[in-house]
Amino acid sequence: MKVSFDFDSTLDRKDVQRFAKELVDAGHEVWIVTSRCTTEYATEKGWHWIDKQNCKLFRIADNLGIKRKHIVFTNHVSKSEFIKDKGFVFHLDDDPDELMDIMSTKDPCKPINVEHFEWEMDCRKIIEIENYLENPNQGYK
Repeated sequence: MKVSFDFDSTLDRKDVQRFAKELVDAGHEVWIVTSRCTTEYATEKGWHWIDKQNCKLFRIADNLGIKRKHIVFTNHVSKSEFIKDKGFVFHLDDDPDELMDIMSTKDPCKPINVEHFEWEMDCRKIIEIENYLENPNQGYK
């Protein structure tokens, strides 16, 4: 299953990291889709502090087992432009504007707000439903 996490105020949280690691270990395809800038883009703009910030992101991704090829820096472009039509089942984020933008695309990816107390339950339910849709003979939990 293909899932997506924002980084700042989302995947930089320990509880979200625990959940993401669980998904990686279970064989799900976990991505980071962040509004951050690539180091190259930031260097062109003269924003030299971005490199250090991105090193933290890469360190956490490596610790969780998220592949570097599954990290997308949108350079402040709406995440929906990357997520749309890519087969994600959910995107977890703290930014309501990003979540509403994803919803407005009518893409099947479910936007989930990490600030809501039931975010993890919502993510698990989406995975459960998608698993059932892919394998209806196994039954629904």
